[in-house]
Amino acid sequence: MTVFEELKARGLIAQCTNEEKVQDLLDNHKTTFYIGFDATADSLHVGHFLQLVVMSRLQKAGHRPIALIGGGTTMIGDPTGKTDMRKMLTKEEIEHNAECFRRQMRRLVDFSDGKAVMMNNADWILQFNYMDFLREVGVHFSVNRMLTAECFKSRLEKGLSFIEFNYMLLQSYDFLHLYRTMDCHLQLGGDDQWSNIINGADLIRRVDGKDDAYGLTFTLLTTSEGKKMGKTEKGAVWLDPDKTSPYDFFQYWRNVDDADVVRCMKLLTFVPLEEIAAFEKLDGAALNPVKERLAYEITSMVHGKEEADKALASARALFGGGASDENMPCTELTDGDFADNAIGVLTLLVKCGLASSNGEARKLIQGGGVSLDGEKLTDPKQMLEKDSFAQARILKKGKKTYHKAVLHE
Repeated sequence: MTVFEELKARGLIAQCTNEEKVQDLLDNHKTTFYIGFDATADSLHVGHFLQLVVMSRLQKAGHRPIALIGGGTTMIGDPTGKTDMRKMLTKEEIEHNAECFRRQMRRLVDFSDGKAVMMNNADWILQFNYMDFLREVGVHFSVNRMLTAECFKSRLEKGLSFIEFNYMLLQSYDFLHLYRTMDCHLQLGGDDQWSNIINGADLIRRVDGKDDAYGLTFTLLTTSEGKKMGKTEKGAVWLDPDKTSPYDFFQYWRNVDDADVVRCMKLLTFVPLEEIAAFEKLDGAALNPVKERLAYEITSMVHGKEEADKALASARALFGGGASDENMPCTELTDGDFADNAIGVLTLLVKCGLASSNGEARKLIQGGGVSLDGEKLTDPKQMLEKDSFAQARILKKGKKTYHKAVLHE
C-alpha cells in the first residue's frame, strides 16, 4: 500500500486540489510540505494532534515537514469557525505560546538533522510594507469571491472586521514564501482550512506563474454524530500535562463511544490497518480492550511510555474496583472550604469540577449518578465532616469518571 493509499484507507483525506499530482508527490518523490499552527493558546490540543500524527507519518515515509508557527497570522486571528472576533494577543503572549508549541511538537516530530523544519511566519509577515503587500498580493484577491468562502460567510451576519479579512491573504502569502524559499509544493491542514489553502496555491499561480503547488485537507476529528471531539466538562483536551493530566488524557480516549473507537484508531495511531480491521467486528464489552489500546497508544505518543503505563495501571485498578491511585485527578480542600467543619456534597461536586453548579450536582445525586467511597449518594443535603478528608475520598460520577478529594495539609 502506498503512502497516499494508506492516508485514504485510514479516512484521513477530506479534499485535494489535484489528487493525481498529490499522490505522485507523496508516492514517488521526497516532498517538502507544511502545516500551519496559529499560537492562540499556550498548548496544542487534540485537533492539532491529528495534524502532527499526519506530519509524523509522512516524515517516516521520507518527506520533509515544515511546522509553521503563526507568530504573524496570530496577530490577526483566523475567523474560521468563530462567531466572534478572536481576542487580540500581545506579541509577548504569542511568543510564549509559540515556545510552548515548539516543545510539544518535538515530542511527536523528529526535527534533528534537517529531517523537519520549524519556522515562524512572524519572520516575514511583521516585516511587510503594507503598500507593497497590497500591490503584490492584494491585487490578486477578489472580494466577491472571498465572501463566498465558508470562513467568511458564517461571520457576515454578526460582522466581519477588516483586520480578519486580511487573514486569508497572509496565509496565502505563507505558501508563496515557502514555495519560493523552501521548495515547498504542498500545504496540508484541517478541512476547515480548505478556502485558505486553495487561495495559497492560486496565489502562487498568479504571482509566479507556476502550477505545481497543491493543497490537501484532513478529515476533522469529529464523533460519528458529527460533533467536534476534544471537549470535556472541564474544557478542551490539551497536550500540556499541566492543563490536562496524563490520567485525564488517557481516560478521555478510554471513554470514547463505541461508534468512534475504530475510526480514532485509524486516524490517530500507527497501529497497522490489518490489525484494526479485526476490531471492526467487535461491539459492546468486547471493544473495551480496543479502547484501552487506543488510549495507551495516544497517551504514549503525547506523554511518553512511563506516563501511559501509570494511566493504564490506574484505569485497570479503577475499572476493576481497586482503590484510589496517585495518578487520579485530585482536588485539595482547604479549611476555607468547610463551614462549621463540614462541607455539603453539592459544594464538593462543584469544587471538584464534577458539576458546574449546585443545581446540576443536585440532579446528578437525585438521578443516582454519584457515589462516594463506593456508596451511592442519595441526599443532596448531606454534609461531610472535615476530619473525614484526612484520607483521600473517592468520588465517582457515572460509570467512568473518578476524582479524589483530600484535605490540604
